[in-house]
Amino acid sequence: MKKFMSIIVSILFALSVSGLAFAQAPAAKTADEPVKAEKKDAAKQAAADKKAAAEKKATDKKAAKEKKAADKKAAAEKKAADKKAAADKKAADKKAAADKQAADKKDAADKKAAADKKAAEKK
Repeated sequence: MKKFMSIIVSILFALSVSGLAFAQAPAAKTADEPVKAEKKDAAKQAAADKKAAAEKKATDKKAAKEKKAADKKAAAEKKAADKKAAADKKAADKKAAADKQAADKKDAADKKAAADKKAAEKK
């Protein structure tokens, strides 16, 4: 029974698909429509398609060139920013080292002054 129902459904489906295919067929040409006009229209359409394709290619090429220029500019900006950040970090490290050295000198001077004071008190 299942096999029979499967066959029926398959046949109905095939008929519906073929019906759609025939329903979408273009209308038959009448004797009033000359064939030359259609050929001219086809030639005009082909020329228009070719022109559109050329314009699209030119537009795509221009867009690619602009994107490449933008990418190059962004890379240069990033490189400059990285260079500036590295210089800032180097300057900050140098300042920190100088501050540390100054603090060490001050601590040494304070220790020496304290030692001198103790030595003076012992005398």
